[in-house]
Amino acid sequence: MKILAVTDKVVDLIYSPSLVERFGDVDMVLSCGDLPYYYLEYIVTMLNVPLLYVHGNHDPPIEYAASGAQSSGPGGCINVHGRLIQERGLSVAGLEGSIRYKPGMYQYTDAQMWRNVFMMTPALIRKRLVTGRPIDILLAHSPPHGIHNGRDRTHLGFKSFLWLMRKFKPRYLIHGHRHVYNPLEVTETQYQQTTVMNVYPYKVLEIPDA
Repeated sequence: MKILAVTDKVVDLIYSPSLVERFGDVDMVLSCGDLPYYYLEYIVTMLNVPLLYVHGNHDPPIEYAASGAQSSGPGGCINVHGRLIQERGLSVAGLEGSIRYKPGMYQYTDAQMWRNVFMMTPALIRKRLVTGRPIDILLAHSPPHGIHNGRDRTHLGFKSFLWLMRKFKPRYLIHGHRHVYNPLEVTETQYQQTTVMNVYPYKVLEIPDA
């Protein structure tokens, strides 16, 4: 399975006619948030593959198109926040937003994110009981606490993600939120049985069969 993961920044290479030439062989697109809805709509229209996303802390509650049309999310894409879905043979769960650092949408205290995690837990338990396999991908905007975090409060990760990885052992946790400019900065970390990846601003992933 070949996946294009995007987050946090509009990339000229992707938002261009060369998109199909460069990425036309991907099977799925994952968005970790903080991207304009028109950008995601362009990607899903041009590539014609499923696009799964979660909101980032900078996503607007309503985005206005040039025509004046209003949208609360990118058309043709699937919001997986708080859900577990099966797509193209992969199981993907999602958790949106960042740690709360000021009033605004898509921000959560640690306690609120714990509630989001626990509300999703029954679906994860059913998945494990029925298939005997862990979920393939946990799609998040923020990183787990202590992994790929920033030094400021805005870019702290969530402690509940660590518990989730220990308990349900997703194969991958894919996130954004932290903008990485230093090529020496670590963006891929193994935590028990989960590979945690910061995909800013985009990355092509090859997901092997389980």
